[in-house]
Amino acid sequence: MQAASLTRQVNPSEIKSAISNRMDAACFSAWISPLNFNLSDNVLELGAPNQFTADFVSATYMGVLNAVAAEYGLNVRVVVSGCAPATCQTANDNNTQTYSAPAEKSDAGDFDSFIASEENAFVLSACKKMAAGTATFSPLFIYGPAGCGKSLLAAAINSCARGRTVMMSGAMFVSEFARALHDRTIFAFKDYCRNCDTFILDDVQVLSGKRATSEEFLQLIIDLRNAGKNIVLTSNAAPSCLTGFDHRAQSLFASGLVADIVAPTRAVRAKMFARAGLNSKLSDVIAGRVLADGHVISGVVNKIRAYVDIMGETVNETIIERLLADTLKKSKSPIVMVKSMCEKLGVSYDAVCGAGRARGLVLARQMMMLVLKNVTGLSLSEIGGYVGGRDHATVMYGIERIESLLKSDLVMSAQIAEMIEEYK
Repeated sequence: MQAASLTRQVNPSEIKSAISNRMDAACFSAWISPLNFNLSDNVLELGAPNQFTADFVSATYMGVLNAVAAEYGLNVRVVVSGCAPATCQTANDNNTQTYSAPAEKSDAGDFDSFIASEENAFVLSACKKMAAGTATFSPLFIYGPAGCGKSLLAAAINSCARGRTVMMSGAMFVSEFARALHDRTIFAFKDYCRNCDTFILDDVQVLSGKRATSEEFLQLIIDLRNAGKNIVLTSNAAPSCLTGFDHRAQSLFASGLVADIVAPTRAVRAKMFARAGLNSKLSDVIAGRVLADGHVISGVVNKIRAYVDIMGETVNETIIERLLADTLKKSKSPIVMVKSMCEKLGVSYDAVCGAGRARGLVLARQMMMLVLKNVTGLSLSEIGGYVGGRDHATVMYGIERIESLLKSDLVMSAQIAEMIEEYK
């Protein structure tokens, strides 16, 4: 009798307030606040709009709910509301509003717009399988540095995928989740994200450190995967290297197929410039003097096309030099290259040009000879002139020695390859 009397005296709003004091504010707003609170026969009945919400609340928050309800002599039951939405919603819940979603489909491009190098053939094939609906893996996690084409591949999947796709950037997901909480349309937002055949999130690292948003996103990924839906995620780092995510999130991201994507190679850059209308020779020249960043390359292509369209002229090397003066890497003279390599290899320029015969100094000098041979059109005698006036035979011996060492010294091989690429 005492419990029944207590039940009649308790206001559901009081219980709701007590629950909110024991929970994270964002989680309470997302999951508990929109529920319909009813008291009947010593039972606190929480009405959820769908089975997913009821299951999630029961599995995640039942401990808190039982603890609060016990203070009022009540039991807790989470059910799917059987009444009409208009009578089920709380006074401040506007969840029956139509969720205004971002644009779903984009015709920004297809897979033909992505020029793949040999290193990117695998990730391109994986994306095509995902778009065709024949992939046996999900999620597909694509990672790589900025400007390597992650967003381009994501857009291609969005454009070519069968069925309904939902594509968002990480920043858009964060803002849409916050807006749905503010507008009391969180359940409509959840349904929107789950009612698809392919879900794509570009730049998942943006969710790092955002606790409530990350929890919602992880649950979304679990639900989509359990339903057999396709999931595509892109990031600037591999799952194990993502900061701001716990091990559970990292393992979930890596549970499907993880594929890396590399920056455009020189051959790919040349093809991109050729598509802009440049001849093959000019395309190759520019490709060697532009950073391997897809965003920068796209800007260069747009600038060339705009010039041709506005001026009505065919671009040549002179025009390119003037038009792209702020973008093209300046060619370095041999003496500038030698001084730069001295800094990289930890030797002084005076010592390199001197008569010193220390083993480390001789090795550095010979490495410079090989680099100059690969990046300039200088003769061996001319190369010798830039490293202290060495003769033809000395330069030839030094180059042959380094080429022999490269077969077994991987560190030296990487150093020389990096310098060759930089000074080309």
